[in-house]
Amino acid sequence: MTDALYTADIDMAPLKHWKLGLVGYGNHGRSHALCLRDSGAEQIKIALREGSPSRAKAEADGFEVVSLAEVAAWADAIALLAADEAHREIWTTAIAPNRKPGQALILCHGFSIHYRLIEPPADADVILAAAKGPGGAVRQEFEKGGGLIGFWAVHQNASGRARDLALAYLAGIGSGNVGIFETTFREETVSDLFGEQVVLVGGLVALAKASYQRLVAAGVSERMAYIDCVHEIKYLADLMQAQGIAGMYEAISDTAEFGARLIEDDIAGPELNAAFDKAMAAIEDGSFARKWVETYEAGNAMVEDRARDKTLAIEAAGADLRSRLYRASK
Repeated sequence: MTDALYTADIDMAPLKHWKLGLVGYGNHGRSHALCLRDSGAEQIKIALREGSPSRAKAEADGFEVVSLAEVAAWADAIALLAADEAHREIWTTAIAPNRKPGQALILCHGFSIHYRLIEPPADADVILAAAKGPGGAVRQEFEKGGGLIGFWAVHQNASGRARDLALAYLAGIGSGNVGIFETTFREETVSDLFGEQVVLVGGLVALAKASYQRLVAAGVSERMAYIDCVHEIKYLADLMQAQGIAGMYEAISDTAEFGARLIEDDIAGPELNAAFDKAMAAIEDGSFARKWVETYEAGNAMVEDRARDKTLAIEAAGADLRSRLYRASK
């Protein structure tokens, strides 16, 4: 494992002298653009599709907005910050046919390179500059004087300067304030997908829903069940982030720790391991990526799922609780 690098260790010249084209102005795009500008990047253009609802926001923030084809012909480096599942279409139809020779490609996730959705030409530096956390948190932590932990990797080093660009980019979005580490496109992709599927999103939601339903079935009120199975997750997550698992156990009540240790092995049993193995196999063999990109390109991905979520009893309980908790501050 490599040691962390910090802004003081990094040459920021690539950030200040290169023409940077940022594709997308959602959570990642806006956060990156604002932080890079504040860090000294003088030449930034935002590339958006015709009719994009993000155009007004980008222009209000003081950025020049151009088409995908225009930024491909102008930029020394393009940061592809649109959703991973859209990369193949964007690259094939807009960037590849119009790109400036020798142009570098920057990704904030390894997904589209690892699964070969994009096949960059040999003259391109291809780098990973991944700030580990939600896109919006990049800007939030930067404004506090910090940043998100950063990871860099080089897939192609055509210019011999790919590492320098990756490090300068990550330092520019604040990661140099907390620590930047080396990784690979494969490691970042597999870890990111597995973590969000089985713990951070999929696993967490499954546990919250199932435990809420079990408490309600036992006669507990929906409000109380929601508080104990959903609302309090944040406090425990904050403890683990700040103090680790051992520190979290030390901070909570002995009753909670004793009960957790009794049931932990039962939850993490053969059925859970089988679900983990299934998820990992789909990530490693590319079948998850293929299914997701095909679903996205077919249109209307998850529309029915999102509509169904809004009808769940657990959502109604949460909405009611939040409306009562925050009523005084409105």
